[in-house]
Amino acid sequence: MDPASLKKLKRKTYLLFPLSFIGLTGMLMLLAGTLNYWQGWIWCAVVFAFAFFVTLYFLKKSPEFLERRMMFKEKEQEQKTIIKISNLFFSIGFILSVLDYRFGWSVVPTWLVLIADAVTIAGYIIIFLAFKENAFAGRTIETFKGQKVIDTGPYALVRHPMYSGIIPLFLVMPLALGSFWGLIPFAFVLLIIILRILNEEKVLKRDLPGYEDYCKKVRYRLVPLVW
Repeated sequence: MDPASLKKLKRKTYLLFPLSFIGLTGMLMLLAGTLNYWQGWIWCAVVFAFAFFVTLYFLKKSPEFLERRMMFKEKEQEQKTIIKISNLFFSIGFILSVLDYRFGWSVVPTWLVLIADAVTIAGYIIIFLAFKENAFAGRTIETFKGQKVIDTGPYALVRHPMYSGIIPLFLVMPLALGSFWGLIPFAFVLLIIILRILNEEKVLKRDLPGYEDYCKKVRYRLVPLVW
């Protein structure tokens, strides 16, 4: 990446990070109706600590990767539909979880909230290892110039290690936010991610040379010996 593009990326990143933090924490506390929402503060701290670490790491090691992660516009029509449905259920689950805490519809014990936070951290570690191994892991489903099949690191165990980290992270999010009711819409997010994976594989088999052979070599998509 040339110096001018890198400078522009840094400026965009440094602006986006604080705005995202203010927006997310502000929304959480507004929905919770209080600043005394320790579950929400801890969850935000975990999320933004990971985001801060990953941002600094890839700004130094692979700014092109960060640039790809900031591309949000899907090209595949099926993926556009999947993302819209996923965002809907995610939003419902997120809002329901915080409102559940606010109105006390269910009470998650402290020990379970902390376990959910620990699972969240573990999920982010898996995601980082996938990012570190595969610089082409963009946010959208598409192939890039010079892209090749990655079959090392976590990709030697499962075909979609990033989703192996994302799924448990999503499933425990309501618990981390102090809600049992939020688990219901997030269960649908899991199903939608599976649909996204199946469509992603179809696109990669079509557009990425060697991917079909890779699928024969690495049999499991998310969990070794399971699926």
